[in-house]
Amino acid sequence: MQAILGVIFHSIGGIASGSFYMPFNKVKGWAWESYWIVGGLMSWLIVPPLAAYLTVPGFLDIIAAGSSTIVGFTFLMGLLWGVGGLSYGLGVRYLGMSLGNSVVLGFCAAFGAIVPSIYYNFSPAEGKVSFTDMLGSSGGQIVLLGVLVCLLGIGLCGRAGILKEKELSEEEKKKSVSEFNLVKGLVVAILSGILSSFFSFGIESGKPLADAAVEAGYDHLFANNVTFVVILWGGLITNLVWTTILSIKYKSYKDFTNKKTPILNNILFSAMAGTIWFLQFFFYGMGESKLGSGASSWILHMSTIILTANFWGIYRKEWKGVAKKTKLTITAGIVVILLSVVLVGIGNSI
Repeated sequence: MQAILGVIFHSIGGIASGSFYMPFNKVKGWAWESYWIVGGLMSWLIVPPLAAYLTVPGFLDIIAAGSSTIVGFTFLMGLLWGVGGLSYGLGVRYLGMSLGNSVVLGFCAAFGAIVPSIYYNFSPAEGKVSFTDMLGSSGGQIVLLGVLVCLLGIGLCGRAGILKEKELSEEEKKKSVSEFNLVKGLVVAILSGILSSFFSFGIESGKPLADAAVEAGYDHLFANNVTFVVILWGGLITNLVWTTILSIKYKSYKDFTNKKTPILNNILFSAMAGTIWFLQFFFYGMGESKLGSGASSWILHMSTIILTANFWGIYRKEWKGVAKKTKLTITAGIVVILLSVVLVGIGNSI
């Protein structure tokens, strides 16, 4: 029953993550950095502490009492993840929901599964599996096979993007993805996928904070909300700095007073996107508390997001007008990525 609940919670979180960008499509007349930071303030600054306060009221005391090394390292993982989250938005912006999420999350799933083990090679810890341990065990070898399969799936998705670019005119491509740019999109998507995986390690490194919440008598179902606050502080700094630079450079800060745009609606849709985005980790924390395996939880979370994002891609007709071969290629890429997710999950369970 615990495993079933874990899968349900992860599925809800994955659906939230795969859907959060949809409200951004309703924003009119604003530069990307304007609506991204409004959504970001909700998802990184406002909603996480609120969720933590409602579920773990003493979360600030727990963070203050925590080891400076643990809090600092968890914050650092958030900073690195923040770059990934920032480029994630650009990846979806240039590639669309379907292709963008498949590439970003494929890399994110693969690296999120192996980054912790590489760290433990340099800093061994009792009960933690290092990369060398993975190479020497059947379960670890299956995980690494899953990573290779994932990269194959990403390659197929990239191939589908190339075919799409060749087949459709600029006008046709931009009917579903207004700023479609394959090369720029793939570069930022790969960067995003690799760095976004650091959220997985942030959760791992911040486990002592979640454990402290349980020891203080709070429900283990919500203990990860304490860790999320620290990780998201790091992500906030990265995104706030970059969007501020863009706002000043392009003077897009004027969006917030431009009466020619639906200012209130834009703020509401952006805030909605940010809130939905955070729900992915709210339910992720609940799911992990039931499944009890960070790596397996991460992979399950990624697979649900990939499926959801591709559903929205179909809904938005992002592949309308392409040849059958192109549709089969993107479908094959998605199936291979999901197969890799299953392999990594099996490997981590052994």
